[in-house]
Amino acid sequence: MTKTTTFGRRGVLKGATATAALLSAARAALPAGAFAQAADPETKSVKLGFIALTDAAPLIVAKEKKLFDKYGITDADIAKQASWGTTRDNIVLGSGAGGIDGAHILTPFPYLISLGTVTTENKPVPMHILARLNYDCQAISVAKEFKGTGVKLDSSPLKKAFAEKKAAGKEVKCAMTFPGGTHDMWIRYWLAAGGIDPDKDVSTIVVPPPQMVANMKVGAMDAFCVGEPWNDQLVHQDIGFTACMTGEIWKNHPEKSLAVRADFTEKNPKAALAVLMAVMEAQQWCDKMENKDELATILGKRQWFNVPPADIVNRIKGDIDYGDGRNVKGSDQLMKFWKGGVSYPYQSHELWFLTENQRWGKLPADLDTKAIIGKVNREDLWREAAKNISAAEADVPKSTSRGKETFFDGKVFDPADPKAYLASLAIKKVA
Repeated sequence: MTKTTTFGRRGVLKGATATAALLSAARAALPAGAFAQAADPETKSVKLGFIALTDAAPLIVAKEKKLFDKYGITDADIAKQASWGTTRDNIVLGSGAGGIDGAHILTPFPYLISLGTVTTENKPVPMHILARLNYDCQAISVAKEFKGTGVKLDSSPLKKAFAEKKAAGKEVKCAMTFPGGTHDMWIRYWLAAGGIDPDKDVSTIVVPPPQMVANMKVGAMDAFCVGEPWNDQLVHQDIGFTACMTGEIWKNHPEKSLAVRADFTEKNPKAALAVLMAVMEAQQWCDKMENKDELATILGKRQWFNVPPADIVNRIKGDIDYGDGRNVKGSDQLMKFWKGGVSYPYQSHELWFLTENQRWGKLPADLDTKAIIGKVNREDLWREAAKNISAAEADVPKSTSRGKETFFDGKVFDPADPKAYLASLAIKKVA
């Protein structure tokens, strides 16, 4: 499958090297703050999609705070998308044909698009991941009728309740935002860890994030996984409750990414760096606790999320009202945007998502994961951008791997041996 995909990696690296030299010279010759004028990006325009989810904040803040302008991208269009399917279709089109250059995106999505597994006629559209946008702060929410089960991080109390509902002739529906995406992986992991097979015991359905609450309100689903502010809004409207935060499943887990079409990076290496620097600077701003109230107000605006800031502000501060009697203030489950290397696109994290997609039969078991990660992941450009914005050493990881990752059920993912991880999982599609 990967043989049909051409990325022009050598050309991109050559361009990036030349860009690096130019940027280093500019920084040495000019005072702080003059970089934007010296960078001279190949284009001043970029069109990036976003879904109304709190983790799109860095793109929105970069626009609102004129950070794109600062780095020479004076025509940045941050365009709302109706669903992840729409995002995919517009990326495939590209901005030249009325679509978009890139997006705030589910981390596995650039791989699925690059491989052509989710595109029309399975046509590969090469993409590059430039940065991770955030860690944590998605949630799994459950309909109010199941509150009596006491379900929380352990999903097993739902096993009997779901079985009884099915026996009564009713379909049990668990919603996520796109097959193979992050929310699909979280709800599948959570269900399977509790002995519930997401492919046999329930029906997994696709619902766009902004439509989750309305669909649960009319009884169209029993559980869902989505980002904020929709879980908190569900609690505020007393329609359901949060069983767990995804950071409880895997602490400090990667979530969304900033990704662009590979041809955008290849044609505009300096502009890609400029976009990246603007977003990284916005991530630093979003991460500061003193900015959270303003952040909630910005995101709540009509042109962005069109929701009350009260539905946004609590969980970005780590104040989690689960809606089942648990109310935690100052939790470590708040959304992380920057500190400690959050923005860096670890290759090991992308390997986990590819491995989980293999687990559920969404990618072939013999996929050359190392090769495709080498084509999609552009941590080299991230490191160059980090130098250009003088990122603190503590925020720039030393390795492309974060090492072994441990999940709430005791399972361990070793990036050096993903097959051993797969073998340890009881519920899966692969042998």
